Amino acid sequence: MTLYLDVLMGVEFLVDLLLLIGADRLSGHRSVHRRYLTAAGIGAVYGGLCVKPGLGVFSGAVGRVAVLGVMGLTAYAGHGDWIRRCVLFALLSMALGGVVVCLQRPGIWALILSAATLCALCVFGFRGRIGARYLPVRIRDRGEDLRFTALVDTGNTLTDPVTGRPVLVVSGSIGRKLTGLTVRELEDPASAVLRCSAIRLIPYSVIGKEGGVLAAKRFEDVTVGRWKGSLLVAFAPNEVGAGRPYDALTGVIG
Repeated sequence: MTLYLDVLMGVEFLVDLLLLIGADRLSGHRSVHRRYLTAAGIGAVYGGLCVKPGLGVFSGAVGRVAVLGVMGLTAYAGHGDWIRRCVLFALLSMALGGVVVCLQRPGIWALILSAATLCALCVFGFRGRIGARYLPVRIRDRGEDLRFTALVDTGNTLTDPVTGRPVLVVSGSIGRKLTGLTVRELEDPASAVLRCSAIRLIPYSVIGKEGGVLAAKRFEDVTVGRWKGSLLVAFAPNEVGAGRPYDALTGVIG
């Protein structure tokens, strides 16, 4: 069977894109960036080089691992938990090779279907259960357009008494950008209410610790994952998830 270079590169692009998305979902993230397309394009070019006369040296194990590393960095670097996502992508790529060998059908459709199956397992089967689940968040308000990552905390019972939806708890640094409140005002929410009439107080409790109140404000244009609408946002006085790949906590919003 004659296999044209453009077809081979197209298949390589599709397979790598599926694996990049699968690794992202398996790690608990729900965002797809344009950089995934760039990373898959690198894989496609690499696949084309491997079959060119005199360039087969690139197809060795060292070359393949190096390219997987470059693809992972291109897709994930700079985003939360990127090291684990790179490792998962490499492991999925190796798993795909093992599946194809076991099937003993190294044809184009077997490769595509195998990659699609792995991606589907990551998206619909495991649902990010090997790690925490993260969601991209966007808040737009009076010229501010803030984007950050929230950890889905299923044990979060803090809800808005008006809508019944989970309250989004954000880091103090984000709260200061959204409201102009100072660190001292976030630590003393009562003073925040005196300064801004839109601020309200919301009580919270933590198992094994003394509870308290947080300053909170409703924002009309909030996007959490695929959900979009009005949401009550509470401002922690400290940094939520300090040193971790998230800056907010949310319950399951539906």
